Amino acid sequence: MTEATYDVIVVGARCAGSPLAMLLARQGYRVLLLDRQTFPSDTVSTHVIHPPGASALQRWGLLDQVVATGCPPVGRYSFDFGPLTLAGAPGTPDSPYAYAPRRTLLDKILLDAAVAAGVEVREDFSVEELVFDDGKVTGIRGGGVTERSRVVVGADGRNSVVAKAVGAPAYEDHAPLTVGYYSYWSNLPTDTFEAYSRPGRGWAVCPTNDGLTLVIGGWPHAELAEHRDDVEATLMETFATSPAFTERIRDAKREERIVGASVPNYFRVPFGDGWALVGDAGYSRDFITAQGITDAFLDAEHLARALDETLSGTAPFGEALAGYQSRRDARAMPHYQMTLGIASLQPPDEQMIGLVSAIAGKQPAMDAFARLNSGVTPPAEFFAPENIGKLVAG
Repeated sequence: MTEATYDVIVVGARCAGSPLAMLLARQGYRVLLLDRQTFPSDTVSTHVIHPPGASALQRWGLLDQVVATGCPPVGRYSFDFGPLTLAGAPGTPDSPYAYAPRRTLLDKILLDAAVAAGVEVREDFSVEELVFDDGKVTGIRGGGVTERSRVVVGADGRNSVVAKAVGAPAYEDHAPLTVGYYSYWSNLPTDTFEAYSRPGRGWAVCPTNDGLTLVIGGWPHAELAEHRDDVEATLMETFATSPAFTERIRDAKREERIVGASVPNYFRVPFGDGWALVGDAGYSRDFITAQGITDAFLDAEHLARALDETLSGTAPFGEALAGYQSRRDARAMPHYQMTLGIASLQPPDEQMIGLVSAIAGKQPAMDAFARLNSGVTPPAEFFAPENIGKLVAG
């Protein structure tokens, strides 16, 4: 077998791939980072980095660069259910804010940080196939070249070339539940991440760069064909279920085209002989809870730790990567199940109506609800009977 030139080849250089490559390079590993796009470039995204994701940027020394783009900090989440609204602080004292930067800015910051750490980057590079030796992945081919590495990581999203090549099994998978569309509006000021929930409809609002506000709305995936030709009209009909928001957006101006997507829901087995998956390549959830970027950041940290364990000889590959999968699923699965429930766009049951009604107006309880939705608080912790009792009692 040809000797590996790299310790790790990472395929995909966005929110999971660039941080993973950066973290490994900072530990002294030889990393090649590949992407079929050039940067800066845009991609469909919910934009939101919840406080746990902002905390990761702080650990990496990159948060100040995101703030320097002019992306406003968001220290308040509101949840409008129609009859009542809950509003609270989503973060912690150490990481109080969320951010929603444009991907043209965020992804370039992440890629430049990988380069600064010593990662070799090749943009406009398409991986055509993986290289196998006796069943083990040992490299990639593309652009007329073959590159070898000790591990190949797929950070190339839901349509991952790596995941397809190795046949990574899926589990807990569900078909797309919603379809969402978004654009950017001027003259729609807000300093809050606003979420609106209506039967069969939902939308969210968040400030982003250049004084613009991101507005994203969605409906059941089963209605995709029905509304495909009149997306803007359907969005406006959705907004009309909130007279106050309709009044605000009437005075605003849409500055860019409307884009959209639907998202499948799955976990994939994230490792095998010589390969691993990170970010959406290994785990995807409906966009309605806007957890994608934050999940990618935390996933990259977990995988970097596992790869360091095996590359340094501290633990066998299978043991280290099984630990990565276990930690990923323990953290992500409860929020995944919660996301599936929210993405059903069904009216809340009596128990949830009672809870929301009981905590409305109680600021500590509303802060706790915001932290649940930002990913700071695990669902099991929030919904524990003793915690619910404390929140309701005020």
